[in-house]
Amino acid sequence: MPELPEVEVVRRGVQQWASTAHVTAVEILDQRSLRRHVDGPEDFIFRLVGQRLGASHRRGKYLWIALDEGYRAIVIHLGMSGQVLVSDPDITDPKHLKIRITICRDDDIQELRFVDQRIFGGLYIDTLLPAEDHPEELIPETVAHIGRDPLDPLFSAEAIFRQLRKRKSSLKRALLDQTVSSGIGNIYADEALFRARLHYARPTETLTRNEVSRVYTAAEQVMRLALSQGGTSFDALYVNVNGESGYFDRSLNVYGRAGKPCLVCRENGNDTLIVRQKFMNRSSHYCPKCQPVPRRARW
Repeated sequence: MPELPEVEVVRRGVQQWASTAHVTAVEILDQRSLRRHVDGPEDFIFRLVGQRLGASHRRGKYLWIALDEGYRAIVIHLGMSGQVLVSDPDITDPKHLKIRITICRDDDIQELRFVDQRIFGGLYIDTLLPAEDHPEELIPETVAHIGRDPLDPLFSAEAIFRQLRKRKSSLKRALLDQTVSSGIGNIYADEALFRARLHYARPTETLTRNEVSRVYTAAEQVMRLALSQGGTSFDALYVNVNGESGYFDRSLNVYGRAGKPCLVCRENGNDTLIVRQKFMNRSSHYCPKCQPVPRRARW
């Protein structure tokens, strides 16, 4: 599933190529990609055609494009395999094309294409409301429950520390909880925990203020590094708006490296191997030496 850096790469591409463009036509090729738009395809088309696209925004893994007319936005959820491509109309339609939005800016006609093989993602139009903690910021109503992410200028590790001290959970569960903080998925959680030298089963109520700051700072560092390389591209389905894949997978320290030597330990003359364990129907990767199992682990 695309994580925060992948969605941010797409947001930047949409901002560059689609912002200020007018919507001239909308074609729905698969209504399943509009199931979140409760008023149906005809309403979706009616509300979009003739609109001018504003700035693109993101909260965690949710992406939206503001509409200039009224407090509304197109919300895009990539799901497991969703792609947003900005393409010349003459380019052959990609396989699994679900929605085509024709846009025009300065007489340049392009298509905003939503492609989704597994059909877990989709588009819908939502109302923009003032954010509860920052009324000057407008956010889709359906995204209001999502926490801020480590790249957000208003992100507060102190506020998260106060939340986590009241919980009886494991650290990785908290990292993946999008209502606490958003945008961190399985890959970046493992990488952040490795950088912070903390085990994924660490009980949240035992964390110190410094440890919480450390792990979220590590998450920010990992995601900024991934952004600089275009995201992580384990799945060939993930591409940015120009159809180019990311390469952060070449810079991972633990994720996907089970049975291989820890890079930090190897530099210190040790041969500790990365361990992979089942976790929440997924996997966790860690170094037993750099990230020792806590005595009061929460599995």
